[in-house]
Amino acid sequence: MPIVYARQAMFRRALSAATLLIVAAALLVAAWPQLFGLQKSPVIAQVVSLRGLVVAGAVVGVVGFSLLALLSASMRRFLTSLALLLVVFCLLSVAVLSSRGFGNIAFETAAARDLTVLSWNTLGGAPGAKAIAQLALDSGAEIVTLPATTNDTGNDIAIIMGDAGHPMYVYTVAYDHVSKVRSTTLLVSATLGSYDVDENAVTTGRLPSIVARPHDGTGPVIIAVHPVSPVPGEMSGWRSDLAWLATACTGDNVIMAGDFNSTIDAYAGLAASAGATIGNCADAALASGNGAVGTWPTVLPALLGSPIDHVMFTPNWRVSGMRVIQSADGAGSDHRPIVVQLSPAG
Repeated sequence: MPIVYARQAMFRRALSAATLLIVAAALLVAAWPQLFGLQKSPVIAQVVSLRGLVVAGAVVGVVGFSLLALLSASMRRFLTSLALLLVVFCLLSVAVLSSRGFGNIAFETAAARDLTVLSWNTLGGAPGAKAIAQLALDSGAEIVTLPATTNDTGNDIAIIMGDAGHPMYVYTVAYDHVSKVRSTTLLVSATLGSYDVDENAVTTGRLPSIVARPHDGTGPVIIAVHPVSPVPGEMSGWRSDLAWLATACTGDNVIMAGDFNSTIDAYAGLAASAGATIGNCADAALASGNGAVGTWPTVLPALLGSPIDHVMFTPNWRVSGMRVIQSADGAGSDHRPIVVQLSPAG
């Protein structure tokens, strides 16, 4: 009988060690999937996009395993080891989030050549044209990118802004007129001049994006984007859309904004130059200390949400202010609007 017990004890120790190794590997992947090139893989892409929420869950796990370890002498070493692994995971994840920034809403005083960009996935115009227009007016936005927003809503917004003394041009691309989500609208201030939508540009596949070029050749190329979500059945299309974003955000003077349906974790390997986030473009949130502030979904606190709405820009610009607007959480959309002020670099 002692031999049987010894073998059982050895088996339990081996099983515990194997379990801990598997958990440690899984937590390492969740903390930094870029190390293994898994940042765009199913499940992992979704987990890493909600770093704040995952950390909160891990903290609950630490407390739970610690309490169980106090109650179970036979499992104490194993449960304590699990709790310690989760503590290390939390520390690593918080370090990553901290490096991206938990929020900095400071704005420099706007100068004459600065541009303000407002981006908001309106969930089919759910907040209403008046609320969207008022936010654009309050922000002083010259560029407004509105994924999941129809041309009718865009025109209504432009009328309100025009009546307030801020005339805007409206550009919309719609893949169909059945679902409002399959429309993307861009508003550009008349002070920037008129733009031409590049109808020959190959853009995102499932949801529309807009490539707008200045009619007179001066001013930034403006790209309003809406890649598909990384949901089951759309992973291949999502990866293709991200690859397109990298090729689109190149050139001498580009501003790209919208609902990217991805965090900066997904852009590993997609930067074309040093200091860039994707293509030749940098991410305004990361550059301004707002990279860990979630923009989706609004039902979660911002620091537990996913920062998937972005403003990207080429090196001729720099960020002189950004904020994720949380006061509109009850407006009807599941996304938070973001406002970014860009100033000429140098």
